[in-house]
Amino acid sequence: MTRVLTVGAAQLGPVARDETRESVVERLLALLHAGAAKGCVLVVFPELALTTFFPRWPADDVDGWFETEMPGPATKPLFDEAQSLGVGFSLGYAELTADGHHYNTQILVERDGRVVARYRKVHIPGHDQFEPERPFQHLERRYFEPGPDGFGVWRAFGAVVGMMICNDRRWPETYRVMGLQGAELILCGYNTPIHYAPDPSQDILQGFHNALVMQAGAYQNGTWVVAAAKGGVEEGVDSLAQSCIIAPSGQIVAQAYTTGDELIVADCDLAWCERYKGTLFDFERYRMIEHYGLITSQRGAVPPPEEQP
Repeated sequence: MTRVLTVGAAQLGPVARDETRESVVERLLALLHAGAAKGCVLVVFPELALTTFFPRWPADDVDGWFETEMPGPATKPLFDEAQSLGVGFSLGYAELTADGHHYNTQILVERDGRVVARYRKVHIPGHDQFEPERPFQHLERRYFEPGPDGFGVWRAFGAVVGMMICNDRRWPETYRVMGLQGAELILCGYNTPIHYAPDPSQDILQGFHNALVMQAGAYQNGTWVVAAAKGGVEEGVDSLAQSCIIAPSGQIVAQAYTTGDELIVADCDLAWCERYKGTLFDFERYRMIEHYGLITSQRGAVPPPEEQP
């Protein structure tokens, strides 16, 4: 028996610093229409999709980059059109809460326009102070708080759906916590500069590492992963594109081939998840949790003591 969801990853090309939200929403609407034309029931947009990637600049006041309501005046047309088309979506944006918290946030919107779920990024990368030796900054730790809610999953689109954002995808715990809740579909948006200032030797490996972690996470947890990038040269910074859709087998079944606005689509058979959840990764049968205590009791790596002469 098959359970097929047709899902699109809606990659964005660069968003200029002076581009308006209304202009970006027009681009999102074009991708949403492309998804509807291809039979998508769900379209996944990137991290911080509504603006340029503002953590690359130091500033004392960044609240203007944040959304205080969702939908707001600029984004309501996206919600309205999605409801009209009967296509749901996932959208990443900077969220400023009523009580003053700043989060890197992703929402899940059902086909009837309802916000089903909100996820706030847990693994915040980068640094929190201006570092003049860098060619550009990555000040996420200055502007965002870690999400307080962890990795939830929700029933939507006839599936068990989880969300993660950018750096979350590099951590195996992200997938496993959702896998332990039966995730069948994990949605991810990302902005990934190709140049990594702390260790430029990794630059050439960005695409490899991007695929590696998501393919492993999909396979080891028997879940589909749908990842949408904001790529290309944005305000002088070259960012990874390579949006992709990954099967529970770990195979990439669709991948973007440009660095601009592009929709990729796959028919995701959720029944495929059980091939892995019910065999190699039957957690109830094979997990040995009595040996995993360090994962939650210890934060950093602690090598064994050196032998004394």
